Amino acid sequence: MRFLLPFFPVACLILITPAISRAQDVSRPNVLLIISDDQAWGDYSFLGHPHIRTPHLDKLAGESLTYTRGYVASPLCRPSLASIFSGKYAHQHGITGNDPRIPPGKKRGRSNPELKPLYETIMDRIDDDPGLAHILGQVGYLSLQTGKWWEGDPKKRGGFTHAMTHGDPKRGGRHGDAGLRVSRQGIKPITDFITEAKEQEKPFFIWHAPFLPHTPHNPPARLFEKYRKKSDSKFVARYWAMCEWFDETCGELLAHLDKEGLRKNTVVLYVTDNGWIQSADSGRYAPRSKRSPNEGGIRTPIMIRWPGKVVQKFDEQTLVSSIDLAPTILKACGLKVPPTMDGIDLRDRAALGKRNAVFGAAYDHDIHDVSKPNLSVQTRFVVTGDWKLLSHHQGAAQARPAELYNLSVDPAETKNLAARHPGKVQQLRATLDTWWAGPETAP
Repeated sequence: MRFLLPFFPVACLILITPAISRAQDVSRPNVLLIISDDQAWGDYSFLGHPHIRTPHLDKLAGESLTYTRGYVASPLCRPSLASIFSGKYAHQHGITGNDPRIPPGKKRGRSNPELKPLYETIMDRIDDDPGLAHILGQVGYLSLQTGKWWEGDPKKRGGFTHAMTHGDPKRGGRHGDAGLRVSRQGIKPITDFITEAKEQEKPFFIWHAPFLPHTPHNPPARLFEKYRKKSDSKFVARYWAMCEWFDETCGELLAHLDKEGLRKNTVVLYVTDNGWIQSADSGRYAPRSKRSPNEGGIRTPIMIRWPGKVVQKFDEQTLVSSIDLAPTILKACGLKVPPTMDGIDLRDRAALGKRNAVFGAAYDHDIHDVSKPNLSVQTRFVVTGDWKLLSHHQGAAQARPAELYNLSVDPAETKNLAARHPGKVQQLRATLDTWWAGPETAP
């Protein structure tokens, strides 16, 4: 299927650039990483959605190297975000679920003293290897965490110099606490941070993971009313409205960069942490989306905008991964990529073309054994060319035969071709095993 970029009148693309700020004089670029939360990969007007309007992200896509065949390393927020930050797959960083397995009758959350050691074991893993904020901080970057962040205090564990999330389990909060207010209640913490970075004449890195369009789906009334006319389901209408609300907040942030004269020397990157298909009957997600290794759970557009440095292109063929974001950022900032990061610079199209495949895995929501986190794996997946293999772990609770799909003719994954192409299944399973063979035993 061909996706069409919207037509932008020439007048809309003429930019009036303010005087160059002192922050633009530094030798390294600023970095803004925008991470959407629980959004289907096609739920943008630039990707052809018939109802959802996303004019600001459409514009960003039209100014970026935009890959439509992007994939996250895991279809659940916490392991996915950890992969984006660390540049490693979940089986490498060890954060494979949102929580440790909760005993019957026990309260979920880090504030439970009986469970605190289990949560601490998971959070400790974010510091096993330096992540984005750690590495950038070593060369003088100021860094701000906003929005979703699971791994405790972003300053102590994540290496951020500034953070909205407090990370104190005694004050409650499980996956972002105070940081989740960003964008829903404005972007002043971000604009204040940018002002401080300019005053200190230092480059900045912003981890912007607003809780949007994530539940609660409570969009402004004007947007809900707009989409209620387009859907028979109030739940779908609310979700569609959330997507446009998120787009509006992105537009506000990008406009601030322009206002401050930071467009030219700021690398803007975009990804979604995991997919979401809205149920028409409830406020929850439908099957084959969030937590699923199907396209609805793992596919995402991935963009990089850097005026004068990255040529705009709309790429519908090249396979890219969320683990590519960290090495892309580090190389753009003139830094070496640690050997623990397996991703490829998104600007290196020759290297991307040679890779031929992307990988990932889906795990149980709750980690069975925090000392052996990979035992919770449900499914490993590989996408190569038009083919996709889902290899379900034989020890998983819902183990089932392998699934093979030809995405070029069946993007919705409705026809399992595994029985018709056993040779292809064998070939792709060998490719998967070369990447990661999975744990030796099941939970």
